[in-house]
Amino acid sequence: MARMHSRAKGRSGSTKPIEKTVPSWIKYKPNEIEALIAKLAKEGKKPSQIGMHLRDVYGIPDVKSITKKSISEIVDAKGLSLEMPEDLLSLIRKAALLKKHLEDNHKDKTAIRGLQLTESKIFRLSKYYKESGKIDATWKYDPTKISFYAE
Repeated sequence: MARMHSRAKGRSGSTKPIEKTVPSWIKYKPNEIEALIAKLAKEGKKPSQIGMHLRDVYGIPDVKSITKKSISEIVDAKGLSLEMPEDLLSLIRKAALLKKHLEDNHKDKTAIRGLQLTESKIFRLSKYYKESGKIDATWKYDPTKISFYAE
């Protein structure tokens, strides 16, 4: 499938194994993994950071194959989820950083186009999350009030 804005058909990237079996080296039970995820979420880590931490420190390659639930589902069940989905937050942060860059470099046409594409993705993703109920239906992306994300 082609990329959304570039028409490129990238083939690079890692793929998960087709086999959904639990690797033999994992000594953790599903409830232990859920406790680890809850502990890391209480520390303020995002679901993607939790997954990388479990992979790198504990040697758990795939949480879903062991617990039959994703990290986000476990975090939501424990009541520790973020107020906004992680992918939407990262897009807003990217837009804020681009706006900050454009304040100093107002003739950077590539950055202007990148900001347009990023804001377009924010609008589409927020529409999806409003329809699915993950964010409030009255939430609105305001480009003028996103400067606190550029940190």
